[in-house]
Amino acid sequence: MGMMEKMDELASSGAREYLTFRLDQEEYGIDILKVQEIRGYERPTRVANAPNFIKGVVNLRGTIVPIVDMRLKFNCSKADYNSFTVVIILNLRNRIVGIVVDSVSDVMELPPESLKAAPEIDSVIDSGAVMGLGSLGDRMLILLDIERLMDGQEMGLVSGLD
Repeated sequence: MGMMEKMDELASSGAREYLTFRLDQEEYGIDILKVQEIRGYERPTRVANAPNFIKGVVNLRGTIVPIVDMRLKFNCSKADYNSFTVVIILNLRNRIVGIVVDSVSDVMELPPESLKAAPEIDSVIDSGAVMGLGSLGDRMLILLDIERLMDGQEMGLVSGLD
């Protein structure tokens, strides 16, 4: 899917609500409809041979949920665990996945006209997983296609584990 189709898809959906969170200095937004709940960080159980950004799994009311540290995934300089560290529990096509972020800011409603295509830049994020940039006032959000991000080869969290 090209950038233009992606923007059309964003625009045609009308105003959308995004949960915003911080990683290092950046603020990201993900579709609120994919968010199941927000929890404090608890130490997950390690999984053998998992990539370093998969911290392990937690048992969430009987469901085993893989926990991905987005800060390690995005090569943030440091990944401290403190009282602000939160885990966003996502529901992606019937897979439950948790992502660790520095903090959750708020829920923002972005009208289509506040969305811009993301510039093509080399970054640690698969460019297909960046849906665009949203600006509201002086805030700039990087809008992530979180499903696509979790579906990448190295993650293998959504597709191969049915």
